[in-house]
Amino acid sequence: MKLPVLLTTLLTCGNLLAQPANMSLYWPDRQGPTQNGMIPESEWAKLPLEWDEASGKGIAWKTPIENEGHSSPIIGGDLVWFTAATTDGHKMYVYAINRHDGKIVHHKLLFENEAPEELGNPVNNYAAPSPTLDETGVYVHFGTYGTAKLDPKTADVLWQRRDINVRHFRGPGSTPVLFENMIILTYDGIDKQFVTALDKNTGKTIWTTNRTTDYGDLDKEGKPTRDGDLRKAYGTPTLMNVDGQAQLISVGSRAAFGYDAHTGKEIWTLRHTEFNASARPVVDGNIVYINTGSERSHLVAVKLDKDAKGDLTETPRVLWDRAKRNAVLSSPVLINGYIFQATGAAVGTCADPKTGEDVWSERISPGKFVASPIVTKDRIYFISDTGDVTVVAPAPEFKVIASSKFESPVTASPAVADGAIFVRTKTHLCKVVQAK
Repeated sequence: MKLPVLLTTLLTCGNLLAQPANMSLYWPDRQGPTQNGMIPESEWAKLPLEWDEASGKGIAWKTPIENEGHSSPIIGGDLVWFTAATTDGHKMYVYAINRHDGKIVHHKLLFENEAPEELGNPVNNYAAPSPTLDETGVYVHFGTYGTAKLDPKTADVLWQRRDINVRHFRGPGSTPVLFENMIILTYDGIDKQFVTALDKNTGKTIWTTNRTTDYGDLDKEGKPTRDGDLRKAYGTPTLMNVDGQAQLISVGSRAAFGYDAHTGKEIWTLRHTEFNASARPVVDGNIVYINTGSERSHLVAVKLDKDAKGDLTETPRVLWDRAKRNAVLSSPVLINGYIFQATGAAVGTCADPKTGEDVWSERISPGKFVASPIVTKDRIYFISDTGDVTVVAPAPEFKVIASSKFESPVTASPAVADGAIFVRTKTHLCKVVQAK
């Protein structure tokens, strides 16, 4: 079977996303093995379509979990990993749960904070960044509060860093990204904004690049408006092969950037007007689709090649700029030649990637979307923060295939392993399988 264009592009990026063979990395990133929500084809026929937590239909097991977190589960070998934190941010934990029977293997206190900064909003929490993993370790990140590499079997701390600090003001959110021998972290605080790469084996800094954004937010006294609140972002970068060069596509407040993934050198920038960027960029060949963040987010298509350098904002490289009905927190997906999004108002959209124009736009669920969808060539699984699951056909005609329900809110993206879908609700980790 011919693979979708986006999946083929990512798999041919060489060691950009290369996975080792000595441990099954079913879902090593919050958006899967290709970092775009695509479920591996080997899983498609085994996936559940409908379930119901209240009746137990399709629920293989559900394990109660403590504390809070938007952190999405990742899966390596037999273990499902995610992070959690107390509501006041004083204690931060990592969970590892056996994916076969739901038993808690590790529930480990990693960091304690004497005086964590208040969140200042009812949406975020202190465990919003998701972990990532490879065959050598599990990388957990709590923003300014700490980053650590753990042994994937014992959860022992192999190294940790607590000296990379910003004022998040409304909590951390950016998830780490693995690239070759590096773990890349993003810090867009109110006081400092930068991207940094650490040696994944030692935790030592390899490079750090400050944002060069002109935020345009200075008051009459030359101080940032609202203490720098308009400089915040929560974006997770995407890796892209641009004519043989590994670029890190990173979206911050008021600007997006392309960095040389090996050195951190800034290659290009794209100015925009929004802040709070959260949704991950989507790559398709030599085009990247960038979501600018916040309630008025735009989706911008940018064509890249080796000559794309400097300020690209007002150049023909910007193919289109979609100004309405875009995702806020949930990342877009591209499948079957269309871009699908879930907006903050629980509206699903299908857009033409050549023009950015709507093919369809329909309300598909109560609540709003924080979790990113997962996809096959025949299904898109959308899960809203009310726990409602809507499976939609990834096609130019709007069609709901199935609906399901969790009893608690869902703000973490789902993960897949061996045909099962693992969903973290506010109260449980649930394993969903085909109902018998």
